[in-house]
Amino acid sequence: MAKAKKTVFFCQNCGYESAKWMGQCPGCREWNSFVEETVSQGAKKSSGQAAAGSPGGRAGKPVKLSEIDIREDNRVKTGMDELDRVLGGGVVQGSMVLVGGDPGIGKSTLLLQVCKLLSDLGHKILYISGEESLQQIKMRARRIGEFNENLRLLCETNLETISTTIENEKPEAVIIDSIQTMYNEEISSAPGSVSQVRESTGILMKIAKGSGISVFIVGHVTKDGSVAGPRVLEHMVDTVLYFEGDRHASYRILRSVKNRFGSTNEIGVFEMQERGLVEVKNPSQVMLNGRPTDASGTVVVCSLEGTRPILIEIQALVTKTNFGLPRRTSVGIDYNRVNLLMAVLEKRAGLALGNCDAYVNLAGGMKLGEPAIDLGIVVAIISSYKNRTVDPDTLIFGEVGLSGEVRGVSQAQQRVKEAEKMGFTTCIMPKANLEGLQGEFQIRLIGVGNLKDVMGYI
Repeated sequence: MAKAKKTVFFCQNCGYESAKWMGQCPGCREWNSFVEETVSQGAKKSSGQAAAGSPGGRAGKPVKLSEIDIREDNRVKTGMDELDRVLGGGVVQGSMVLVGGDPGIGKSTLLLQVCKLLSDLGHKILYISGEESLQQIKMRARRIGEFNENLRLLCETNLETISTTIENEKPEAVIIDSIQTMYNEEISSAPGSVSQVRESTGILMKIAKGSGISVFIVGHVTKDGSVAGPRVLEHMVDTVLYFEGDRHASYRILRSVKNRFGSTNEIGVFEMQERGLVEVKNPSQVMLNGRPTDASGTVVVCSLEGTRPILIEIQALVTKTNFGLPRRTSVGIDYNRVNLLMAVLEKRAGLALGNCDAYVNLAGGMKLGEPAIDLGIVVAIISSYKNRTVDPDTLIFGEVGLSGEVRGVSQAQQRVKEAEKMGFTTCIMPKANLEGLQGEFQIRLIGVGNLKDVMGYI
């Protein structure tokens, strides 16, 4: 007897389900996000089984918190220090990691390198691809190096076949490339649709938690940079990693935006070379290579990404506009934040920027949103406007408020320590962070409380 089918509407942003189309989603308040899909009545059963916390959907037995044993061997080191840092110290057994990024950025290359390192350590790995043939994977593997017998490959998109293979092979880690190509026969919609992605992730989550297998899944991204499919996909997994950077440039940033087993916003830096991705141990030195030392409008700031301080150069160019409407452009920094800081400079510092074009760039291809770089943006704009060079051995950090005050930032000691390690001799920082740091470092520390204090050093 054929299964009954019905038409429902799903929100592409959060996965909210409705029997009819609505202009605004009640769950996430997003407009025009509902899409129509045909699902079978069996989908409800599949979803319920996927949510079960024990293998086979059996009823679980409650355990006392004091009886749970946390051992160091619950984490597996991949042998790639930058990836281990982003994951919080290694791969947790039974965890589910989502890796997203633009096409061609290096997601499959990174995971294939992880397979090689883990297989070399004696771990049994299963690599499942729904996008490439075995020959294509073999061609990429030749660039990376020699693989041993611990790595098994499978080209399949049917989740029932994949589940059976995992049960028979019993690997320690599984790579799914990609989740948008997987499909469940009980769901009548096409692969990559909202219901297919949600149900497929639920089945893989059941396998990971029930069998203690670490699962890495690759997710495609949309035009705005988020993982394609319902937002609930990111809520279901344990860790969400984004691969950032220009695919035409050599450096890549692996950023953790969600991690149940470590700190979020932690980053790892890689360089794409002929034989794959190579770790960058000292990203501050890489970001500062080739910076000009005798040009106006260039300063070095310190941003804290997770637990890692990174020194990076901010460049600003301020010129008289040729039209009545001045142009503002920013690369790597929030455009609205640059406009806000320029308005503060006009009002609180008396700079006539209303008839000037302004271009602000973050060197190295990175994207930063931490408020601690505000003071660096301000100093770079003032330096370019006055055509005065800032001492190249000076590091700057601090948050700027609408009243022109310079506010304190977190972990100032760690930022100053990184500046001293990189050979800087002067550090301009908020007065609020200056207390307790005097005499602790050899570097010269200058505390500023407002924009008037800043103007005196340029």
